[in-house]
Amino acid sequence: MAGVMRAAPDDYYSLLLGLRPTGPAWPADDELLHGVADGLARAHNRTLDLVDEADPRTTLEMLAAWERNAGLPDACTGPAVGIAERRTRLVQQLTARGGQSRAFFIALAAAMGFPGCSVTEHTAFTVGSGCDALLNTADAGWPHAWRFNVPVQAGAISFTAVSGCDEAIRGWGSAVLECVIRRAAPAHTAVLFGYLADEDWMLGGEAEDWGTLDLLGGPETTDDWGTLG
Repeated sequence: MAGVMRAAPDDYYSLLLGLRPTGPAWPADDELLHGVADGLARAHNRTLDLVDEADPRTTLEMLAAWERNAGLPDACTGPAVGIAERRTRLVQQLTARGGQSRAFFIALAAAMGFPGCSVTEHTAFTVGSGCDALLNTADAGWPHAWRFNVPVQAGAISFTAVSGCDEAIRGWGSAVLECVIRRAAPAHTAVLFGYLADEDWMLGGEAEDWGTLDLLGGPETTDDWGTLG
């Protein structure tokens, strides 16, 4: 707490000595006042500790209580490691403002270590659409679907000479990233994820779409290829 110093028992003992009546009847060294001074100093310092515990940036003893009230550990990213990281994640959780724009989701992914992402929205096919437009029918929910495009470098794994015979030839994706994006997405939307090879990304190619849109309402409506096991 700025401007308030911690106290030692001697500080309070000196104050208590000054409150005694004067005269030779009083001992020069008062054991009773030593005990009182010790208790007052401890109460003084614990009060300052409480002020620190009331701030999520400095909390220590009440860190677990703060995390419980903030909904941490996070269901997507798991528990943080170390006091400093736990405090940082707590402050982020309490100060996050959210958003529904493309820029918000792209910035969210970049903050998690996935730069270069983009968002593709699927316009519903109508009577005014061109004859070469995609048949994104409204009945299938396409007006509420959007795809989050991520470079394949997000956790890409390739089949090698030492891979098991039951392993995929290639796998990619980030289950953590997909969990965070889906949780932040507007509730009425369905999020698909596309992963694009780095060289194709630079050339402006189309992302590989590994999501299917059967129904709306939750993550269960899309095939999730982000879990690598």
